[in-house]
Amino acid sequence: MPINQTETNLHAITVTIAYLEKQESPDEKILKKLKDERTSLLKKLRVME
Repeated sequence: MPINQTETNLHAITVTIAYLEKQESPDEKILKKLKDERTSLLKKLRVME
């Protein structure tokens, strides 16, 4: 369960990425932006270096 806004955003982005990846032809530009944002949030939370 997310405890703050950053974690809530991270969760929403992760779920959206999973949904888009299951589509037959996902929009690669949007997917890349979401993955970049997810990486940024992980770094902000110090989960990823």
